[in-house]
Amino acid sequence: MSFPRKTHWTKNITPELDGKEVVLAGWVWDIRDIGNIKFILLRDREGLIQLTVKRGTVPEEVWSTASSLNREDAIVVKGIVKSSRIAKAGVEVFPSEVHIVARSKALPIDIWGSVETDLDTRLKYRSVDLKRPLNSLIFKAGSEVTRAVRDSLYNHGFIEVFTPKIIVTSTEGGAELFTVQYFERVAYLAQSPQLYKEELTASLERIFEIAPAYRAEKHNTNYHLNEFISVDIEEAFANYMDVMEILEDVIINVYDRVNKAFNDELNKYGIEIKNPRKPFRRITYDEALDMLGKRGLKIDWGEDVPKNGMEILSEEIGEPFFIIHFPTDLRAFYTKPLDSDPRISESFDLVIGGLEIASGSSRVHVKEQLTEALRKRGLNPESFENHLMIYDYGMPPHAGWGMGLYRLLMVLLRRDNIREVVLYPRDRFRLEP
Repeated sequence: MSFPRKTHWTKNITPELDGKEVVLAGWVWDIRDIGNIKFILLRDREGLIQLTVKRGTVPEEVWSTASSLNREDAIVVKGIVKSSRIAKAGVEVFPSEVHIVARSKALPIDIWGSVETDLDTRLKYRSVDLKRPLNSLIFKAGSEVTRAVRDSLYNHGFIEVFTPKIIVTSTEGGAELFTVQYFERVAYLAQSPQLYKEELTASLERIFEIAPAYRAEKHNTNYHLNEFISVDIEEAFANYMDVMEILEDVIINVYDRVNKAFNDELNKYGIEIKNPRKPFRRITYDEALDMLGKRGLKIDWGEDVPKNGMEILSEEIGEPFFIIHFPTDLRAFYTKPLDSDPRISESFDLVIGGLEIASGSSRVHVKEQLTEALRKRGLNPESFENHLMIYDYGMPPHAGWGMGLYRLLMVLLRRDNIREVVLYPRDRFRLEP
């Protein structure tokens, strides 16, 4: 099978190309037949364009091919661009060649919006479901989010690293790990790059990683997954306040970039992105408990702020905000306590739209203190021997955070379920497709 190479995306076909020859490729979205004229909507990743085929003005082979088309057939079209006051985009393409490169059967689910399909069914046929234009927009926006995060961190002097995802022991001392048979040994899928990224501050100073992470937690919510993409940073010679400012810049850049790139498309689906402003409001853990108590939600000191508590706080504050100074016992063993009150930690959560998006802290950088923190949590320091080794050789004060990329995309695009922003989600009950 031979056919010409695609030259343009549909979004690039504008009245300025009037009279020019182009090659388009995509799928038949819709067909309107009014006798000797056929109007074919061609869909590609970037949008829709109208193809106009008039019998008698095109070779009979082109008319015959156009007459045989079905929805979602994959086609390649060569034709001439004509500006139009009637066509929705102000432009249409008159084909001189139509190549059918793949036929489509009737789809198992509706992608045109005529019939509502529940999310479980959509995920069962995910590769078909991804043909929906809204899904194209979601994942184009997701790609821009990742680029914006990377660009922000590079601009702050960070370098990107890749750490092992098959590990010998728990990163954070928890038990929620997937086991892997690693030849003659038992290994685990990493729940976070925490220990590696801390170690790297002793040499590379400012590092970040965007990579999969795995947690064997038996959640069944709209905002948890067992495989997810984590954005992690760590910075030497810094504290929690410093890396909070980095996080603010990352979030602001993400919102700004997605708004600039996709504002018009998002508005078609009623999605409005309001750019946040610096500085994000900071409330202490104690202040959060007090605010929630006044709204009728009593939380004892030392308990974590639940999801409904974050929703209440988000309603009251409106903008993205930080909760800082959590009780030390609520945080992981590597979290640095306040010098003035060891019961409280140099820690924070970033909350957007009622959801915890990121969590971070200053880290313990003195070996003796870290060893004692491990023992207090019932962990054996010998199991962390490889990690503790670097603390003998000039381990600097350091701080960092981890952010759920899918959670950020979920709140950014105002989706109700995190699975909507993941290509092939993995949760407690879903291992395929």
